[in-house]
Amino acid sequence: MTLKRVQILSPNYSSRSGGTVRLIVVHTAEGATTYQSLGSYFQNPASQVSSHVGIDDTPNTVGEYVDRNSKAWTASNANPVAVQAELCAFAAWDTATWNQHSQMLQNTAQWIAEEAKTFGIPLTRLTAQQAQSNGRGICEHVDLGSWGGGHTDCGSAFPMDQVISMASGTQPQPTPPSPQPKPPAAPPFPYPSSDYLGQPSSDPHCHSGFYGGVDTTNVRTWQAQMAARGWSISVDGQYGPQSDSVCRQFQSEKGLNVDGLVGPSTWSTSWTAPVT
Repeated sequence: MTLKRVQILSPNYSSRSGGTVRLIVVHTAEGATTYQSLGSYFQNPASQVSSHVGIDDTPNTVGEYVDRNSKAWTASNANPVAVQAELCAFAAWDTATWNQHSQMLQNTAQWIAEEAKTFGIPLTRLTAQQAQSNGRGICEHVDLGSWGGGHTDCGSAFPMDQVISMASGTQPQPTPPSPQPKPPAAPPFPYPSSDYLGQPSSDPHCHSGFYGGVDTTNVRTWQAQMAARGWSISVDGQYGPQSDSVCRQFQSEKGLNVDGLVGPSTWSTSWTAPVT
């Protein structure tokens, strides 16, 4: 089955300037955990980086950021001769963790098979020496050495031989894991839409929790959720400078309006956004 390629086009690309594609290169993104979030990063011209596709656990689907006939910016001097994928994964993963992402590995194998067919590249794993000379085949970013930017991904536990076997059809495709349960819905915002949690203020729409009652309960509910997401925050029911600081960092991370105030949007996002 042909992969579905969802375009999230990046401005960060250029011509191959006559370079002939001979390498299929696999990377790990080391941050983004979905092809959508990776695409958003690549869409920023200031990032000055991109890849041809991003691969996560979405069945039979990849994000496409740069057309395969153009040069993506992700492996330094190797870029003109490479077609490249970023796995939404980490080089530090061990074998057990990679095995938990069988759908990602399956998508990667299918992507390799499609690129190999398009460019006439053999489904052969290259050594570092072959990748950095004139070899035609498949490699990891680490195999490109300093010529390719001096990176270490995809890590020592990445099952490259298994993925190439899957791409060539000599190994059965793994059974995708059961879908993960959806995150719980956010509790309703406890005030009118014009109100917010914030530091003590004379504004009647502000609820700081410093004066007790239901405001303290509501502030504590939000603080407890942020603590559960991994933020360092006191769950004391009082919206002080620490809560303001955590709120601003969270709003910036999630692309919200950064004002340090927990209104309906920030409240809802605190429950529904992926933990990153």
